[in-house]
Amino acid sequence: MKAVCWCGSGKVQVEDVAMPRILNPRDAIVKITLTTVCGSDLHLYGGFVPSMQPGDILGHEMVGEVVETGAEVRNLSVGDRVVASFCIACGRCWYCRNSEFSLCDNSNPNAAMMEKLYNFSTAGIFGYSHLFGGYAGAQAEYIRVPFADVGAFKIPDGMSDEQALPCADVFATGFMGADLCNIQPGDVVAVWGCGPVGQFVIKSAFLLGAGQVIAIDNVPERLHLAAQTSGATTLNHDRVDLYDTLKTLTGGRGPDACVDAVGMEAHGFSWLMSAYDRIKTALLMQTERAHVIRAMIQACRKGGTLSIMGVYGLVVDKFPLGVAFNKGLHLNMGQAHCQRYIPRLFDYWKQGQVDPSFVFSHHLPLSEAADAYRIFRDKRQHCIKVALRPEAALTSAAQTTSAAVPVAAL
Repeated sequence: MKAVCWCGSGKVQVEDVAMPRILNPRDAIVKITLTTVCGSDLHLYGGFVPSMQPGDILGHEMVGEVVETGAEVRNLSVGDRVVASFCIACGRCWYCRNSEFSLCDNSNPNAAMMEKLYNFSTAGIFGYSHLFGGYAGAQAEYIRVPFADVGAFKIPDGMSDEQALPCADVFATGFMGADLCNIQPGDVVAVWGCGPVGQFVIKSAFLLGAGQVIAIDNVPERLHLAAQTSGATTLNHDRVDLYDTLKTLTGGRGPDACVDAVGMEAHGFSWLMSAYDRIKTALLMQTERAHVIRAMIQACRKGGTLSIMGVYGLVVDKFPLGVAFNKGLHLNMGQAHCQRYIPRLFDYWKQGQVDPSFVFSHHLPLSEAADAYRIFRDKRQHCIKVALRPEAALTSAAQTTSAAVPVAAL
């Protein structure tokens, strides 16, 4: 089969690889009908995540059709259309029983490797380095889904691939980012980063009752989408004094909650801090660029909440802990617990409150994945997010899309 493989920093290519097969009774084999490139994949692409090996299959967002199931997968049948969570969870450990699926104790076969860095292991993730399990990813024609009885969800009738795919990660991650804000009716939420995850944080904050969402970025098409699709108030951080403007918009108090939808490769709001972080990361003295976190700590109102959904790996310097402490800020973060949220996201779609497909600006065949990575990374052609479809699924895709039930894009 064809799959997108990591070949070193800044290089991916489509290669012929072995077909997946059932290894455990709770596995399912899924024929991929739509996948995508995530901002997190760009961290792998740029060489920021350790333990990648040439030939590793990339990707962690998928929809597809079940073609085979293990003996213990009783809630899925061959022919079912499914979306699978990017994080892999057993459903039975203490963390899974408490709906903290991305912290699963049993789904990372390389737990010992992660424990050396974090003292504990997290869940495995599709296509996201050997640190997170070494699982083959979703940018392929077929994939093995471990614990499919927990992580794969039947797609509602009438929901297109493009509408279902964001639920695998970016919609669930964005929704969790808003959910962690403990939004009260009328709250003001500021969102740093209007890429795919940021777009869904904005959308979700309104769904959860925010009175105003302030979208912060410097990419015009992203700001335009946030305003047009979700009704956000937009700020281009290159053109305004961010802190003064946020105070003005909130009557001098500051946002009730701030969300980081950027992560480790943030670009600075000032030349000095941007240069500082770039030098420190180049010298391997830190692994993150923490501009957004620093900005949120400064901007958030006293007693407010910070939600971090952008991916970070290890160590950050110049963290203003004293400011956060003395302002009494609440700090929430983590990989998304998709298994907790996917059914709820389906319900929002069924009720006509959201059409998740709005985030896709580009559609390419899987064979053009190398171009897709460059277009997405470099923000070419006003790219927001790229959908990739394996060639074998191209014909059936048109039929699925035409059968989709239209919903309002709020």
